[in-house]
Amino acid sequence: MVPRAVQGQGASRRALEGMVEIAGGHGLSALIAPVRPSWKERYPLTPIARYAEWRGGDGLLFDPWLRTHERLGAETLAAEPRSMRITGSVAEWEEWVGMPFPESGEYTFPRGL
Repeated sequence: MVPRAVQGQGASRRALEGMVEIAGGHGLSALIAPVRPSWKERYPLTPIARYAEWRGGDGLLFDPWLRTHERLGAETLAAEPRSMRITGSVAEWEEWVGMPFPESGEYTFPRGL
């Protein structure tokens, strides 16, 4: 994660460019990396595959982190809706997210994808 004080100054882009340079230095023609969209938590009810295709008015990908990758020539190979599966008891989940779950079912919670 980039510290808030330096967000928006191109640190993430420079890190990605460095990764591409290192890969190229080792003779690799491609770099494959898992990417967690930075704004996905704002739209928890939207499936990740659909969210990852959203475009802004400028035609670029909607999500800032996905857009950064796109500007560097990256393409999405696949979206994985279960890339981060966390299991626990109801009591553990209530503690982790700071809210009660009064009955079984699906819930959205702060910062959840």
